[in-house]
Amino acid sequence: MVVTDAGFFPRAEGHGRRRDRGAPETIIMLCVAGSGWIEVGGDRARVGKATAVVLPGNTGIPHAYGAALEDPWTIWWCHVRGTDVPELIGEAGISNARPLIGLVAVDRLTAILDEIITALERDQSPARLVATAGMAWRLLTSLAVDRRSPEQGAPLEQAMRFLEERIDGTIRVPHLAALVGVSSSQLSKLFREATGGRVLAHHVALKMARARRLLDTTTLSIAQVGQEIGMEDQFYFSRQFRRLHGLSPSAYRAERKG
Repeated sequence: MVVTDAGFFPRAEGHGRRRDRGAPETIIMLCVAGSGWIEVGGDRARVGKATAVVLPGNTGIPHAYGAALEDPWTIWWCHVRGTDVPELIGEAGISNARPLIGLVAVDRLTAILDEIITALERDQSPARLVATAGMAWRLLTSLAVDRRSPEQGAPLEQAMRFLEERIDGTIRVPHLAALVGVSSSQLSKLFREATGGRVLAHHVALKMARARRLLDTTTLSIAQVGQEIGMEDQFYFSRQFRRLHGLSPSAYRAERKG
């Protein structure tokens, strides 16, 4: 699998594309705010908040999509291709006739896409492309899980959902492990295998994904954004944000909206 392009469009006024023969790559878009529309083979559907759009590649079927005139969508997106992509999107129940998925784990998915974008911005060396391919695989399998079993799952899935539902809280690994029926070491191993990092690092990534979304789509102050993700101390929030993104929350907001 190869990620050929990825990006983020906040309040994408006037955004739209039309391809008379579809695209060679599979296109994945996550709408996290606002709304838009999609048209595949002449059939049009509305795309609202917390919805994924997946357009299978190499089909030759015309498609088009765009932001709504009022309250245009905010989307994260990527283009992928590879021999394993059709099987993965098939697992998610996706086809040209069913290109939309209602999302449960919005912050988890945007966190993965942000990792992809950040990696591609650094360089496109072979090692980096292999890493982004792994991230894209996680993205597609997460979409399949969202459609197949939004309320159930193995210990890892249960733990991830618990973290997503408590973005404004703090988590202790032993407590989380007990909740999902495994030991702390087992849970840590599951997270390392799935995300490449620690349990608490994943929780911080979810918090920062929510923070980015709030910075992009609301007028909340920096302190209020920190409070929304459980970081009451504005300066602590700013330090954590800068550590992960290389710039302060206010600089991030100005860069994205400037």
